[in-house]
Amino acid sequence: MKTFKNIIAITLITVFAFSCKNETKPEVKTVEIETASESTKKLDPNATYAKAEFTIDGMTCAVGCAATIEKRIAKMEGVKSSKVDFDRKLAMIEYDIAKVNPTSLEETVTKVADIYKVSDMKIVDAFSNKKECAADCTKACCANKTVAEKKACAADCKKACCAEKKEA
Repeated sequence: MKTFKNIIAITLITVFAFSCKNETKPEVKTVEIETASESTKKLDPNATYAKAEFTIDGMTCAVGCAATIEKRIAKMEGVKSSKVDFDRKLAMIEYDIAKVNPTSLEETVTKVADIYKVSDMKIVDAFSNKKECAADCTKACCANKTVAEKKACAADCKKACCAEKKEA
């Protein structure tokens, strides 16, 4: 009787082990990932593009906040380029005026999170590259020093905007 139970147990284990799969090849699944990059976007060569700049208040970091807003705007149909500068709290967008308007840009930013607020929306001919020295820059006082004092001050200053002011 004991031998009979062992034979049945071995038979059941063998049946379950080999009957689970009909094929011995591993299952391969293909997953499509949608990416929106400038190279894959189809831009209309006959479109009229405008450039807009606006301030975004409420951002707390460059990696999470600014990058997320930049990507969300870049995914919009009709947006040619999108750049969000966290340090200046400034968004610079180039877009097709037939597909995008300043209101839709503002709505896209505020839909990312309720804490983001758009202000100072303006249409520009060229994006501003000027960096202004922040009010909290401790080395801004170096601007009114002598040349020797400015050099000593420049060695300590970590902010590029303040270094530009000292050299001027």
